[in-house]
Amino acid sequence: QVQLVESGGGLVQAGGSLRLSCAASGSILNINNMGWYRQGPGKQRDLVATITRGSSTNYADSVKGRFTISRDNAKNTVYLQMNSLKPEDTAVYYCNAHVIARDFRGDYYWGQGTQVTVSS
Repeated sequence: QVQLVESGGGLVQAGGSLRLSCAASGSILNINNMGWYRQGPGKQRDLVATITRGSSTNYADSVKGRFTISRDNAKNTVYLQMNSLKPEDTAVYYCNAHVIARDFRGDYYWGQGTQVTVSS
């Protein structure tokens, strides 16, 4: 069993910063790609940023230059540093990871989500 637990969401004024964390735990052998997605009110869930095990990154155009994804492989944790936040960044942010379990089965896992609200 694998779990992803997010933390770090909250309410911030436009222009402010937040740092999200997502820690994976359980029967983990290895974690490949990790990423952050978000779902705004009445919208679909969209990719924000992804990072490979070797730390190659990919960002949505809307967050390039403002958000930074990073990871600590020893801690099975991925981070999202969000700067210059805008009201349109308001959403529930979800962590995603491709995990290889100790039984060598691979699967994608989601966290429970953390709310980020940016006030104007």
